Amino acid sequence: MGESVSLAGRAAVVTGAGAGLGRSEALSLAAAGAAVVVNDMGDAAHAVAEEIVAAGGQAIAVTGDVSDWSLGGRLVEESVKAFGSFDILVNNAGIIRDKMIFNLTESDWDDVIRVHLKGHAATSHAAAVHWRAASKETGGPVYGRVINTSSEAFLFGSAGQPNYSAAKAGITALTLSTAQGLSRYGVTANAICPRARTAMTAQAFGEADSATAGLDPLAPERVGTLVSYLASPASHEINGQVFVVYGKMVALMAAPKVENRFDAAGSAFTVEELDEQLSSYFTGRGQYETYAAYSIAELEKAALAID
Repeated sequence: MGESVSLAGRAAVVTGAGAGLGRSEALSLAAAGAAVVVNDMGDAAHAVAEEIVAAGGQAIAVTGDVSDWSLGGRLVEESVKAFGSFDILVNNAGIIRDKMIFNLTESDWDDVIRVHLKGHAATSHAAAVHWRAASKETGGPVYGRVINTSSEAFLFGSAGQPNYSAAKAGITALTLSTAQGLSRYGVTANAICPRARTAMTAQAFGEADSATAGLDPLAPERVGTLVSYLASPASHEINGQVFVVYGKMVALMAAPKVENRFDAAGSAFTVEELDEQLSSYFTGRGQYETYAAYSIAELEKAALAID
């Protein structure tokens, strides 16, 4: 493995790493040479840590709920205690409680926002405190990488996932804020929007086609490879970015652009003037011509066309 993408001597924390995407990401980081703190709620975390060690890598399991604010600090502390450093944070832990907005309960909302958004914030806070202190102590930049897990749901505003979509939009904004706030210390933060066949997405994607040769187009391992790269020294100039990743594709998202601007004739709009300008502009506008990024769906055919 080339030095620029090697993670030898680095230590990573991966949340929700007991199965699915998190497990694949932990294994990918370990394969690149990183020591890994495997976090999840139960015994699955220990199983993945043991799998890494059995393959010749370094890993420990730290169980706990990421929405417990204090766990973030404990994950950082355990990384430093076990491996002598903490360099990479991969936030992956999440749950789903899919409901249409008219069926959504308070607990459906609170649980998803708590695990996804608060969970990302808790660990990001702890990581930021650690890296900022380390930078101040040495008087220079440190090595720090944050890879957050967003979703295309925030781009589409999925009808059956108002809680999940909102959480993922929040995670994207958190990533941008983290990228700006920590860049002065040498830390980068980026978000990925992955598609992968896991237990959490079983209803959406079903089972892999047994007739398909080679690696499943929606295999979590494909996402793990991008995570390993974003955690590496080679990615040092990539910061505050959002990537869509699945199949044989990694797509870089662009920032939103202003479509049109409406100006008042005087110092402020009247309702009649808004009616005159906006109503005529939106007359006959298509149902899907909204802020939602439906055009991203056009990536799917090429991304999943595995040779």
